[in-house]
Amino acid sequence: MLKKCLVLLLVLSVIPFAAAANNKENSNMTELYEITENFINKDIPTVGNLDTKMRELITIVVLTVNQQPEFLEPHIQKALKSGADAIEIREAIYQCAPYAGIPKALIAEKAANKVFEANGIKLPLKSTGTVSPETRYEEGLNTQVEIFGEKIKEMPSLYPKSQQHIPQFLAKYCFGDFYTRKGVDLKTRELLTLCMLVALGDTEGQIKGHIQGNLNMGNDKEILVAAINQCLPYIGFPRTLNALKYLNQIVPE
Repeated sequence: MLKKCLVLLLVLSVIPFAAAANNKENSNMTELYEITENFINKDIPTVGNLDTKMRELITIVVLTVNQQPEFLEPHIQKALKSGADAIEIREAIYQCAPYAGIPKALIAEKAANKVFEANGIKLPLKSTGTVSPETRYEEGLNTQVEIFGEKIKEMPSLYPKSQQHIPQFLAKYCFGDFYTRKGVDLKTRELLTLCMLVALGDTEGQIKGHIQGNLNMGNDKEILVAAINQCLPYIGFPRTLNALKYLNQIVPE
């Protein structure tokens, strides 16, 4: 009996300590939350003229690339409230697959479907694919030419013989299977793709290539600065500053 009482007293003595520790942790998290919310909601929107829907789509692809589904769900909800439909959100997530890898896109799609169901959106969403196994290469290459110009057809010559499959895969998979899908236009896909590459980091060559692709599609420097700026709270200053450096090299002021 004495032993049981001692155990009970020990447990009771630990509970207030644990509660205090949790309160301290929650207090710290609340302070961080307040600081970051102020930065995200008051400072970031002052740069550029992106609408709320585009800002949320950019945030969604950045969080997908960073594989942060727990933060994705509220932004998917915000995207719906800002006027994005479920197809646009799904297509933004799908666009991440060839750049960040299939698993990250699948994890983000699962988070999106959870939000869609909570909002009464019927699943599965309709297909927006436009290519077949027979046409995906040709349509993908045509899309590459539309974004980057005829020079893109010279890409195979840049690869050694043992790696000729890479430009083939790019045309078939990245640009054929994804860029040709309906629901999000090419101009928006290119902007979202640039943000993915900025979030990934260590992608200087690809960032520079897609900066030019964005310019070709009509996204001017002001839009690109605003889009890169929108990534900042979720990726930090180093990757943001690198991306702005590459942008300034291509479009000096």
